[in-house]
Amino acid sequence: MSEKLVFDAPEIMIDRPTHYCPGCHHGVAHRLVGEVLTEMGLVDDTLCVGSIGCSVFIYNYLDVDAVEAPHGRAPAVATGLKRAHKDKFVFTYQGDGDLASIGLAEIVHAANRGEKISVVFVNNTVYGMTGGQMAPTTLVGQKATTCPDGRCAEEHGQAIRMSEIIGGLGGTAYCERVSLDSVKNIRRAKKALRKAFEMQVNGTGFGFVEMLSACPTNWKMDPIAANTRIKEEMIPYFPLGVFKDVTKDGEE
Repeated sequence: MSEKLVFDAPEIMIDRPTHYCPGCHHGVAHRLVGEVLTEMGLVDDTLCVGSIGCSVFIYNYLDVDAVEAPHGRAPAVATGLKRAHKDKFVFTYQGDGDLASIGLAEIVHAANRGEKISVVFVNNTVYGMTGGQMAPTTLVGQKATTCPDGRCAEEHGQAIRMSEIIGGLGGTAYCERVSLDSVKNIRRAKKALRKAFEMQVNGTGFGFVEMLSACPTNWKMDPIAANTRIKEEMIPYFPLGVFKDVTKDGEE
C-alpha cells in the first residue's frame, strides 16, 4: 500500500526536536506563523524579535533573521528595526509575562503610535520559563508558585485583558484574540495572523494577535485537561473575537 503525504511542515520551520513540554502550544503558534509567512511570500524579508521567556526560542524553530530583545522591550526593538528597514516585515513574538508585565509600557506606546509592526502575543496565564509564578494574566483563583492559595482579586487585582486595552488605542489597526485549544480555533487563529500581517504589508498599521495557550507543566495538568481549561475557564474571561479592525470600522 502506498502512502500519500497530506500534511507537512512549511520549509521555514527548522527540522529539529522541540524542547517544549508535552501539550505546550508554542509549537502550534510557531507553525501558524511559519505557514502565514510562507504563504504571503515574506520569509526572505522577515525580521523576528524574540522576547524573554519560553517564547524566546522561536528563532530555534523558524529560519528567519532574528533579534533577541531585553525583557519586555521587543516592541521597542521592533520599532527601531522597522524604522531603519522599512522594506522588511517585522514581528515580535511575546509571552504574557514579558508583554503584559515589564513590557506593558512598550506594547501600549508602540500600539498607540501606530507602529507598522505585527505582534504575536501568547497568553498562558503564567510565567512558564521561571517556574510558574503568577503573571499579569493569571486568573482569579488560579494557583501559582507565588500565590499557592490562588490569585486574590483584593490583593492582586484582576487578570489583565490585553486585547481590550490594545484594541482601544488609536494607533491600533487590527487586534484579535484567538485560541489554540481546538482545530476550529487554530484555523481561526491562522486567519487572524494573516489579517494582522496584511496590516503591516499594506502599510495600514499596527497588528496584534493574542493567542490563548496551554502550559500543562505549570498548570499541573495533562494536555487534554489543559485544553479543557482553556475552553471552560480562559475563554469565558478572555472572550475570543476582533477588538479592532480599521478596514471594517472605517477608522484611521
